[in-house]
Amino acid sequence: METGLMNHQGPAEVFIHPLSNPGAAGICPEMLEVAEEANRAGDYDLAVEIYSSQLQDLPQPDRGLCLRKADSLARAGRISEALESYCTAAGISKLQPHELPLLVETIAKSLREKELGIPWAASHGHGGTGEDGECPEEDEALDLFSCRLCRRLLQDPTTLECGHTFCKRCQDERAAQDCAQCKAKAPPGPCPQRRVNVLLCGLLDKLFPSESRARRLWVEAELHWKNNNLKDALDKFNAAVELAPSTGRLLVQRAELHMEMLNYSQAVQDASGLCRIAPHWTKAHYLKATALTRASRTDEALQEYFLCVALKPDWTKAKLEAQKVLSDLFSSVFEREDMPTPLHPLQGGLATRLIKPAALLGSLKAPGHRAGGPSSSSSSSSSQDSELSVSKTAPPEDSRLTLPPGADPPDTGPGGSKSRAGVLAALPAPPGGLKRKHSGEGPSGAPSKLLKTGGGQGAPLCGGRLVPAELLDSGDLECSLCMRLFYEPVTTPCGHTFCLKCLERCLDHNPNCPLCKENLSEYLANRGYNKTLLMEEVLQRYLGDELADRKKIHEEEMKELSNLNQEVPIFVCTMAFPTIPCPLHVFEPRYRLMIRRSMETGTNQFGMCIADDLKGFADYGCMLQVRDVKFFPDGRSVVDTIGVSRFKVLSHGQRDGYNTAKIEYLEDKKVEGEELLELLKLHDAVYEQANSWFTSLRDNMKSQILSHFGQLPGKDPDPQASPSGPAWCWWLLAVLPLENRAQLTILAMTSLKDRLMAIRRVLIFVTRKRSR
Repeated sequence: METGLMNHQGPAEVFIHPLSNPGAAGICPEMLEVAEEANRAGDYDLAVEIYSSQLQDLPQPDRGLCLRKADSLARAGRISEALESYCTAAGISKLQPHELPLLVETIAKSLREKELGIPWAASHGHGGTGEDGECPEEDEALDLFSCRLCRRLLQDPTTLECGHTFCKRCQDERAAQDCAQCKAKAPPGPCPQRRVNVLLCGLLDKLFPSESRARRLWVEAELHWKNNNLKDALDKFNAAVELAPSTGRLLVQRAELHMEMLNYSQAVQDASGLCRIAPHWTKAHYLKATALTRASRTDEALQEYFLCVALKPDWTKAKLEAQKVLSDLFSSVFEREDMPTPLHPLQGGLATRLIKPAALLGSLKAPGHRAGGPSSSSSSSSSQDSELSVSKTAPPEDSRLTLPPGADPPDTGPGGSKSRAGVLAALPAPPGGLKRKHSGEGPSGAPSKLLKTGGGQGAPLCGGRLVPAELLDSGDLECSLCMRLFYEPVTTPCGHTFCLKCLERCLDHNPNCPLCKENLSEYLANRGYNKTLLMEEVLQRYLGDELADRKKIHEEEMKELSNLNQEVPIFVCTMAFPTIPCPLHVFEPRYRLMIRRSMETGTNQFGMCIADDLKGFADYGCMLQVRDVKFFPDGRSVVDTIGVSRFKVLSHGQRDGYNTAKIEYLEDKKVEGEELLELLKLHDAVYEQANSWFTSLRDNMKSQILSHFGQLPGKDPDPQASPSGPAWCWWLLAVLPLENRAQLTILAMTSLKDRLMAIRRVLIFVTRKRSR
């Protein structure tokens, strides 16, 4: 027997049902090929005419031809006629689910286009859904305070080193230690014990007190469920629903628990309430359909499956379920022995004897209802069914089914099988017979706002939470160190939050948390000072003006710190010279702060001066450029710097414990003419003298000098090219055995001639001293 195939490629879709008797008299293969070609070309009415003419020539209906005709009628949008043809085929032998995809898709398409007003092509073929009922757009529905792992309100929030925040339980349950959001790897070494973010935990309790308490009960319910304590789990779920009745995912889980406990009526109540809260959430309708199916309310379940396919045309699982239910419904017509099996199409108007369109619209439009969802399962099921379930509409008188002559009236009693009319009453009506309501009206005709599943405020499904403005003020988000609004908030492994700069300054003095005193040596060693992104977003979204003012203050401070004339940070240590490397071992807190600020401002520079007993530091010094910094776990650092320019101190000062100065930069005075010629001769002579002295040194001394300062720089062709003079002069000053005061005198000179003469005198002195 040939197998039917369906190709969702466009208007040329063709699904060929096998003929019951391909060689029967009256069936013309050539005409069937023409009909198939008409289907591929989109001329479905022509295909219907061909199949009808072929059926008329047969003594008894052929099942395969009936199904082909039914499919063509469905493609043409003639649903009621298609149903008659499907019923005829079902009367011959049971319809299989795989034979009904076109009927399901056509009905869903009509619902989507005519009732929802959404083009079918706009979504068909895009964004498939998973087998578990989740929908892709739910990623966009998460709001600021939702955990990206469990998709619910954060409970016991814990912040990772990368700055992302998750529920502690969610993160602990993950086998991987990297971030689920940014995939950042955890620092090397043993996994740290995750601590709750104290600030965020308090903030969530303040902003969402009921939902926070409900989340704790929710977690307890899940633990009971996991341990198979179903009754205790249900009690916790009921208490949570009372606190947060509009939380969609909470209702989803309670409905699923009800189904596991075989409480199908209560599961239907929860699912119905969920559909009212989130009328366009596909999973809500799928959950309701599942509960209705298990409650043996098959015709109502079919309505929900059709809505699922209408809302998500690419949802294969919902399509298959709808096909399966349809197959069972068609079969139920012919199960009774006393029900005659029709051998020809049913007669009579079927256009309005399909799934009640009013009921479908009632499921999709949000009627006026209380903000609270369904009450706990202890309520009477009858009252909740009447409130939450989809209403039923009696079929109009003129749409009653006309039975063939001699047929007995169908048994519609409680214990009887479904009649053909009952099956047809479970199928959707063609949109043409339905007067559409305005999209802004609910079933009652009153204007109503459709709740969106997106992340906009007010969407209860995935937590589009409104933050009460009167509850949130800047005092809730102040750093406990600077007592100002958080700027670049970071969270320590112990769960406390501070401004980044405040925390760094504290760790300069002590590697312990400023609040709980927990040791943060590993945190200090890894330098994982990433901003807490959730806190940053809360500040930007809800305290934008205050944050802008705080940022302005910070920028003014950085601008002041970056002014390398008015307030230059001064490192009081040793002599430094232009072009000469100067490695530094930094361990004092004040200099840790100074070095860090020089990096943060982007200048990467600070001044170096020797100490002075009266003024604190000398009146002349050299600017150093930071080339690299290596940090150690205890906070110490080795800073690789190189001299860049000389300066004169105009005034001395202090800032945050370290010295500062107002300075002016020094440059050598240039000479011309005869003075320049004399300068060049002196320059060459002193260079040769310096080279001879260095060459005459013992090998061990030369090795030490080379390892620290490198080779003697070459002779400059233009000794006046640099404002600080030739580099070899400074190299020589750095290696000559001179006291700091003597070096400082030469550093302060702005005459290259005077500097060269001073160097020559020093070379003569050290040469004579060594020769003795």
